[in-house]
Amino acid sequence: MKKISILIPCFNEVENVEPISAAVENVLKEKLSNYDYEIVFIDNASSDGTRDKIESICAGNPKIKAIFNVTNFGQFNSPFHGMCSLDGDCVIPICADFQDPVELIPVFVEKWEQGHKIVSGIKSSSKENGFIYFLRTVYYKTIKNMSSVRMIEHFTGFGLYDKTFIQLLRKLDDPIPFIRGIVAEYGEGFNMTTVEYEQPQRRAGVTHNNFYTLYDAAMLSITSYTKVGLRLCTIAGFICALVDLIVAFVYLVLKLTHWYSFHAGYAPMIIGMFLIGAIQLFFIGLMGEYILNINTRVIGRPLVVEEKRINF
Repeated sequence: MKKISILIPCFNEVENVEPISAAVENVLKEKLSNYDYEIVFIDNASSDGTRDKIESICAGNPKIKAIFNVTNFGQFNSPFHGMCSLDGDCVIPICADFQDPVELIPVFVEKWEQGHKIVSGIKSSSKENGFIYFLRTVYYKTIKNMSSVRMIEHFTGFGLYDKTFIQLLRKLDDPIPFIRGIVAEYGEGFNMTTVEYEQPQRRAGVTHNNFYTLYDAAMLSITSYTKVGLRLCTIAGFICALVDLIVAFVYLVLKLTHWYSFHAGYAPMIIGMFLIGAIQLFFIGLMGEYILNINTRVIGRPLVVEEKRINF
C-alpha cells in the first residue's frame, strides 16, 4: 500500500491546526482510503499555544506527527526540512491557514498516479487583497524574465512531490533552499504537471507575511537564480561613467570657448553628485545581497535545529 505524507508547516496557527488536521484526514479517509498516510506538523517555535494543540492532536492519533523547531527558521528552511524528513511515497506540503485547498489532494494524487513525479498547484486567481495579488504577479513576471531558469508564476510550493524528487532535495545540501526555484529548475526531469486553483482567504488568524518576509523571499530568488542584478550593476556603471565623461567634456569646452561669459552653476554639479551617489548606493546594496547569500552558504549552518519529534 502506497503512503501519502502530508506536511503542514505552521507558526502561531492556534486557531487553525485542529481544523486543518481534521479536514486533511477527512479527505484522505473519504477520497483516498486505499492509501496509507501520515500528517506531519512542523512548528517554527510558535508562542501562542499552537504546540499544545498539536501535542493534543498527536496524543489522540498516532498517524498525526510533529516536529518542533528550537526557534523560527523562516518560511523556506522549515518546510524544506520537513519534506526531507518524511518517508512517504509522495509528500504534499499544505499551509495551515486553508489558503491551500485540501480538496486538491485527491487531484494531485490522481496526476501522480498518471506518472507525474511533481504536481504543482498554480494560483489562477486569489481572494486575497487585489493590490497584493497584482504586486505578486509583477514580481513573478520580473523574476521569470530575469532568471536563466524558467520560473513558475504564482507557484508557492503547494503541490505533490514524489519520493524520487525528495531524494534529490536531500542531496542538495543547500542551507538556504528556495523550493520554488528548485522545482522550476528540475521539474521537467520529473515529468512535472500543473493544477490551477483559486486561492481562498485565510480561515482564521492573521498573515505572518510582512514587508521584510516578502523582501527576503524576493532577494533569495533574485540572488539564487539570476545574474541580471550584477550584470545590471556593471552596465549601469559604464553608462554613468560615459555620461559623466561627456558632461565633463562639454563643460570644459564651454568654459574654454566662453571663458569670461560662461558660469558653471552649482545646480548641475549637485544634481550630478547626488544622482551618481544614489546609483552607487543602490548597486552596492544589491551586491551586498549577493554577498550575504554567499556568506550564508559558506557558513554552513544547519537548515533547522529540532527540539523534539512526536509519534515518529
